[in-house]
Amino acid sequence: MRLEGVSTAVTGGARGLGLATARSLVAAGAMVTIIDLPDSGGEAVAADLGDAARFVTADVTDAEQFAAALDVAEERGGLRGLVHCAGAARKVRLLDRAGEPASLEDFEWTVRLNLFGSFNALRLGAARIARRDEEDGERGAIVLTASVAAYEGQIGQIAYTAGKAGIVGMTITAARDLASRSIRVCTIAPGIMDTRLLSRMRDDVRAALHASVPQPSRLGHGDEFASLALEILRNGYLNGETLRLDGALRMAPR
Repeated sequence: MRLEGVSTAVTGGARGLGLATARSLVAAGAMVTIIDLPDSGGEAVAADLGDAARFVTADVTDAEQFAAALDVAEERGGLRGLVHCAGAARKVRLLDRAGEPASLEDFEWTVRLNLFGSFNALRLGAARIARRDEEDGERGAIVLTASVAAYEGQIGQIAYTAGKAGIVGMTITAARDLASRSIRVCTIAPGIMDTRLLSRMRDDVRAALHASVPQPSRLGHGDEFASLALEILRNGYLNGETLRLDGALRMAPR
């Protein structure tokens, strides 16, 4: 899919991996609708990116808010590409130190945001992309974000693992489901990425994280995630696959 002049949307686009993706899409000539929470700083981000970017607030688990946000992208020439980066987690251990069971509320919150939010992105994004005419055999593409925790969740990540593993499981099914509409679906499963949260860690902790990655022995960069997301959008033969972006990392239990 060509990106020049094409309307795209990025959830979680005001920070982290979403911001890196939004910047790369603008640099590639796409129009980008950044979808994020009201306190995300998205207005300043969109202003910095120029006329090609627009910011809209929405909770990705809220059907009406999310649909209205995607409608903004739809009005900018018709949505063809969606990169869904929004997600977060609460720490959940099955039993606490006193032997009490985990919080069902925290589990539900994490799964709802990561898995239900991704399903919302698939169904609402696909409904709009399906309205486009085919170009070079396709109407558009959707990129979801999972995590290596989907495969090797660490202690305390059971809720996050459940949500992200669900995204991995949905990917091939979604690609098959939307094939008749000429819409592709892929997922990126990042490893340890250099985010604002990790930047506040002690130097020795960061050094240990670097050492845990086989090659290259460092944290992943946002622009590396963005590069892969844009390649998925551009490459018409990438479909139904979850791509690990982790430097061959396999997570330890803790």
